[in-house]
Amino acid sequence: MNPFEMMKNLQSLQSGMQEMQAKMADISVTGTAGGEMVRVTMNGQMTVTGVKIEPEAVDPDDIGMLEDLVRAATSDAIAKIKDAIQQEVSSMTGGMPIPPGFMGM
Repeated sequence: MNPFEMMKNLQSLQSGMQEMQAKMADISVTGTAGGEMVRVTMNGQMTVTGVKIEPEAVDPDDIGMLEDLVRAATSDAIAKIKDAIQQEVSSMTGGMPIPPGFMGM
């Protein structure tokens, strides 16, 4: 393969990755648990950007339940982010499959 062509392809790939990283920051999903009594909002970089807990979810005698709801809502948000990232990457790659382990998938 022509070395200049390889450089051009690498530059294109690098540009595409930078574009994808910028788009990931704009993605936002909300995971829920307990009939939406607990909501965790997360961006495409897997940073938790918000947590909302309805007062009826708080029982001082059952902190374990609230902890489980927060964990479940966070897991739900992570699953939704992974799905959104897969869709975004798939659209950028023209539907080519994403390699296993790519961006934590």
